[in-house]
Amino acid sequence: MSPFRWYMPTRLYFGEDALEKLGDLPLPGQKALLVTGAGGSSRRLGYLEKVLDLLKENACEAVVFDKISPNPVLEQVDEGARLGREEGCDFVVGLGGGSSLDASKSIAFMLNNEGSYWDYMPGPTGKRKIRKHPAKPIVALPTTSGTGSETDPWTVITRTQSREKLGWGCDSTFPQLAIVDPTLMLSVPPDITAMTGMDAFFHAVEAYLANCHQPGCDALALDVVARITRWLPKAVHNPKDLEARKEMAWAATEAGICESLSSCISHHSLEHALSAFHPNLPHGAGLSLLSLAYFSSLLPSVPKRMANLAQTMGQEAKAEAFLLGLEKLIAEVGLAGLKLSDYGITPEEFPALAENALNVMGSLFCWTPMEQDEDVLVHILQKAWR
Repeated sequence: MSPFRWYMPTRLYFGEDALEKLGDLPLPGQKALLVTGAGGSSRRLGYLEKVLDLLKENACEAVVFDKISPNPVLEQVDEGARLGREEGCDFVVGLGGGSSLDASKSIAFMLNNEGSYWDYMPGPTGKRKIRKHPAKPIVALPTTSGTGSETDPWTVITRTQSREKLGWGCDSTFPQLAIVDPTLMLSVPPDITAMTGMDAFFHAVEAYLANCHQPGCDALALDVVARITRWLPKAVHNPKDLEARKEMAWAATEAGICESLSSCISHHSLEHALSAFHPNLPHGAGLSLLSLAYFSSLLPSVPKRMANLAQTMGQEAKAEAFLLGLEKLIAEVGLAGLKLSDYGITPEEFPALAENALNVMGSLFCWTPMEQDEDVLVHILQKAWR
């Protein structure tokens, strides 16, 4: 067994109506910057008002920043941080899907550090400035079952000018508190349920295949794959199925833990390039569209682990059977009809997309269980494109 690390500082409350605990749990500050999406669903569904009421019950003031897009961008992080500093906020609450939670972490970091967020980033145009202070404390309230951002330190932000969609994080960007309440997910429509659920699925699969996998991650990842294979189709076809929502909520949270204990691999690097060039492409859709071509290229490198994944999905314990299980799951959740061309992606872009994946999220290639260069990535894109 190889050496490994384990650091999981997030206090987690999980279960039906768990959100109510926000009204009396000890909070990490007295004035919150509440970060949520620009689409207005949290306000329309009453979640925002509920959270504000619970914070008030807990003698906590709150300021709302509701400008986060589905693929959050640098300008939103810097604007949110300015507001939080002006208002004297001493912690951040993220309410919504993965985009809102990711943005809340980046904003919390910038509440305690000067300048612009990109000053600290390691990407091609990042200035790699040394951070002087940890992030302000973060409370995560997910309303979708996808990123698992409530139990990992990672935050993905795009710098649109340079088409850099960059994942980053540090010890202080782990949420201090996460409340996962499956009842908040009953309103998620089938297509979003499918896409976010597949994101969680690939987090677990990639963490299981990554070179840095470890025993705790392996056990959790296989459990995630089994749960999502069984319960995601049920949640898609009957969004009000509370049991399915509970299972999917836990699967996504587990998958976030997997990302903390292991890592994603270059599947995510390549999708980040796609959605950096085409922000209208939902992350989970992009991962699904790439997946059959991508994982077929990995088969010779990790046959035993692929066979384990196949068996966990109810398929024959053979590496190639994982692709059969994956194709079946994608069809069962209604994503089989999607095409990369639906989102404006063209073959002429493939070399630039491959280069972007290698340069912006190149760190994930060291955890990928095969050598991949630009030619390999272009071949994957060619195989996936239709």
